[in-house]
Amino acid sequence: MPYGINETMGQYSELFMLLAAGTYTVAFIAFAWDLAKSSKALRAIDLKAAQAEEEPARVPVGANAGSRSESQLAGPAGRAERPTSSSARSASNGAGGGITADADMRYAAERRAPARVAVALTVLGALIHGAGVLTRALGAGRVPWGNMYEFLTTGAFVAAAVFLLVLIRRDLRFLGTFVVGLVIIMLVAASVAYWTPVGHLVPALQSYWLIIHVSIAVLSSALFTLTFAMSALQLVQARRLRTVAAGGADKLGFMRLVPSALSLENLSYRINAIAFIGWTFTLMFGAIWAEKAWGRFWGWDTKEVWTFVIWVVYAGYLHARATRGWTGTRAAWLSIVGYLCVIFNFTIVNQFFNGLHSYSGL
Repeated sequence: MPYGINETMGQYSELFMLLAAGTYTVAFIAFAWDLAKSSKALRAIDLKAAQAEEEPARVPVGANAGSRSESQLAGPAGRAERPTSSSARSASNGAGGGITADADMRYAAERRAPARVAVALTVLGALIHGAGVLTRALGAGRVPWGNMYEFLTTGAFVAAAVFLLVLIRRDLRFLGTFVVGLVIIMLVAASVAYWTPVGHLVPALQSYWLIIHVSIAVLSSALFTLTFAMSALQLVQARRLRTVAAGGADKLGFMRLVPSALSLENLSYRINAIAFIGWTFTLMFGAIWAEKAWGRFWGWDTKEVWTFVIWVVYAGYLHARATRGWTGTRAAWLSIVGYLCVIFNFTIVNQFFNGLHSYSGL
């Protein structure tokens, strides 16, 4: 493709990335609005439930009390005691009780309007984002993950796409604020710190192994991004529930829309297991590519070492949780440490450590 057309496609790609970032930002606001609005609605339900519990004590026993019909008792206060969703646990625990969404990630229908808008905007942002990735690929004449800018923009797109695909099976809209927020951070970092014009790859990267090795790494990293958000929420949820159980004030009302810490941990563990398999193939295919490019499978290059470190951390997480009983906050912290290693590998190692992989950093 002529250079002028390459440059034009690169400019279109940057425009699409900018539009996608703006759309994601509006989606982020909508997800945050959903959390705030729903938290306020649940507090109102708690207030009604508390009033319903106190009402029998205020009404004297007698004809007036006996004449109250079941239909009256099934009014707003009665409905507050027996809603059809997770708010049922609110009434049983009283006002401020530590209710959460159920283990199947289901929520009350009344909180879905802002979330539906947020999801629609995320879909729109992902479509625009995908157009940006595609035009970058057309402009470069290759797969669009040959440097840090392309890896971050493609990785952000895959993270958003995986989140939307998982929504088909699980109601993870409570993660929207955090996942979309991370996607925005990745796009901003790519544009501000790692922007690279469209260009050709160095000879070592001109291989079909780039498609295999890096695409699996991108997908695994996207899954690790989801589990990082879940593990962080798990820590917050566990601390919140301990505070409420001890009689403290519930200062994080929006967390009542998030599943229990155990539900978050279980789902995070399953996704981490899938991502770990992908990362294992990333490590294996990287070694095969290294033998093709440099004549050795392993050379203790900084990038290779940190890729292995990530594999060890997540292997330790899976082993400790499955066989050693490392559950709860310890498992969450191991998952978070693993993701921090991923971030370190794709930022600090690429940018500040010299090695055979340095050319792919910027």
